[in-house]
Amino acid sequence: MSRLYMKGNEAVVEGALRAGVEGFFGYPITPASEIIETFAEKYFADREREKRGEKPLYPKFRVFMQMESEIASINAVMGGAAAGCRVMTASSSPGISLKQEGISYIAACELPCVIVNIMRGGPGLGSIQPEQGDYFQAVKGGGHGDYKLIVFAPNSVQEMAEHTMLLFNLTDKYRNPGMLLADGYLGQMKESMEFPEVPIEEYDKPWAITGMGEREKQNTIEFLFLTPEPMVEAKKRLLEKYKKIEANEVRYEAYKVDDAKILVTAFGTPSRVAKAAVDLAREKGIKVGLVRPITLWPFPYKIYRDLVTHQIDRVLVVELSFGQFVEDVRLGVEGKAEVKLYPRFGGIVPTEEEVLEKIMELA
Repeated sequence: MSRLYMKGNEAVVEGALRAGVEGFFGYPITPASEIIETFAEKYFADREREKRGEKPLYPKFRVFMQMESEIASINAVMGGAAAGCRVMTASSSPGISLKQEGISYIAACELPCVIVNIMRGGPGLGSIQPEQGDYFQAVKGGGHGDYKLIVFAPNSVQEMAEHTMLLFNLTDKYRNPGMLLADGYLGQMKESMEFPEVPIEEYDKPWAITGMGEREKQNTIEFLFLTPEPMVEAKKRLLEKYKKIEANEVRYEAYKVDDAKILVTAFGTPSRVAKAAVDLAREKGIKVGLVRPITLWPFPYKIYRDLVTHQIDRVLVVELSFGQFVEDVRLGVEGKAEVKLYPRFGGIVPTEEEVLEKIMELA
């Protein structure tokens, strides 16, 4: 492993390059702009190497385009994915909103790609400070129709890179778009990290639109049905795929839950604060633990259900919004424990002491 010191946004780029990304299409927006800037730097540096007769550092990364808009970006991603390439885009909250129709089309056409959302405050243009108000948009389907994204929620610079690499593997495996959902703090913070050795998984793509080649008939990719019967069959195929992802790809972190009576749960930056607050509470003799979802979809409902069935009777949810993540926690708890929400918004992350105070109120 190589030790590096970089921003979360830069780690996303490094992870994508190591995962064999072939094309990036984007449009700058705070607090995600370093992603497109770093991709541009890497791409044009490699083109200069080629002019000098040197080998590029990233031979697979052949296409970089700053598009004229977010809408153009997601449609360019659709084209690259349809051609069987590993492609991605990145933006922040209002930019992701503009991409929603394209995301719905990509999911319907079962095309693999990676979408990065470095969340900022909303609704509307909101602010450039970090929030987590895009949770519903990411995990409940922000565009039209029945579809799901594979959604990872990192809480460190290292995971910004690692989860990007995992998403490229999983989106290819399931022919489904995936999203890295990170609050603006994670995009902007710098940390020392050891780059993960995530293996690059290669998948055949006989469905890709690559021209006639040796085939008798050219591939087509579409999702428009003018009669109900083929639409029913297509949606059944999507549903079966989603069930398979839910069965195989749930990820979470459980911390000090073995004897806990109180559970704290959070994702992204707040989970780091919550983990420190759990340690402080333990020093005071309070039996408290933490569950951090790593995949927001598929959501780890079972760990919540198991804990409240056998030992937990109070749950504290910490999130940077009015309360969206808390609804999935309540679904997991199934009414078997008291669920208390501690919401923060406007770009202000609670301190360890503030979360500790909420734990002590529950205790």
